[in-house]
Amino acid sequence: MSAVDEVTAPTSLPLVQPQLPRGAQAVTAFIAGCVTALFYVMSLPLAGALILGGLAYLVVLPVWALAIEGRRGATDRMMTGLIWSAFVVAMVPLTSLIWTVVSKGLPAINTTFLTFSFFKTEITQPVGIYHAIIGTLVITLGAAIISVPVGVMAAIYLVEYGKKNRLAKVITFLIDVMTGIPSIVAGLFAFALFTLFAGAGYQSGVGGSVALSLLMVPIVVRATEEMLRLVPDDLREAAYALGTPKWKTIVRIVLPTSIGGIITGITLSIARVIGETAPLLLIAGITTRTNADPFSGAMTSLPVLIFNVNLRADDESATIAWGAALVLIVIVMALNLIARVIGKIYAPKTGN
Repeated sequence: MSAVDEVTAPTSLPLVQPQLPRGAQAVTAFIAGCVTALFYVMSLPLAGALILGGLAYLVVLPVWALAIEGRRGATDRMMTGLIWSAFVVAMVPLTSLIWTVVSKGLPAINTTFLTFSFFKTEITQPVGIYHAIIGTLVITLGAAIISVPVGVMAAIYLVEYGKKNRLAKVITFLIDVMTGIPSIVAGLFAFALFTLFAGAGYQSGVGGSVALSLLMVPIVVRATEEMLRLVPDDLREAAYALGTPKWKTIVRIVLPTSIGGIITGITLSIARVIGETAPLLLIAGITTRTNADPFSGAMTSLPVLIFNVNLRADDESATIAWGAALVLIVIVMALNLIARVIGKIYAPKTGN
């Protein structure tokens, strides 16, 4: 064979690249655990020891992969480790929050706590949060009744009719401004509005609903707008080609196609405002009685109750606050589950 043939002859490459052993991740995790235990024994705080153990895992596994799998495999191992680390870091505060609320709030949950109000007819009568639960549900329902039709119709106009005209641009700008307003500003607006028409000192649940609706409308508009834009134009054009009017195309085709995302956006907006305190302190007020009439008298919500009892420096008030916080979290979780079920029921059916 000539020298030219030796140079141009193709070199054989292995079909299978070397791989780390099957238990490489477990071995690396064991090493990271040993590092964590070592630093913890050396009187380092547990959080610091866990961080150093995680760094040891992120270093040892890519270096090991670099020696066996090459640079590409090491890079893949390192990025996978960083992604999982980010996930763990994001889950730690959430898990800690849920565990703290459940562990401190669960002892307060009983029939009396959920069915009695703060209003006492006897000195020895126990107290509960029933009046705050009713107030939260009534005020939030009122805010949803106000904001959902307005938000959905505004989004329909922006997507289906506005088409970037001047009015649509103005509405979009105002929605962007409303998205960033502090909640106390919404409370001041509702307070000023009802003071103007009903006189000074007016407090009611409907005022709280108006204040919360100002915070809900931008979220509903944005969520609905994005969902409507995801509907393919081919569906609209097919309906127009069959002679279907525009309004009927929106009602029968566009909205049912995007109903799942719209309901999700509405649920997120409710979860956003159900924990607001400042606006309701201004316009809804505080009461110890159960009031289910949103148009008459002060109405207490769970966030306002938590704020109010936390002003007292005693163990009983702290227990009530943690129990109310747990009930509020359960209500938000229930709303999310209901929204998922409704969205799944009304989502467009896909054929096989």
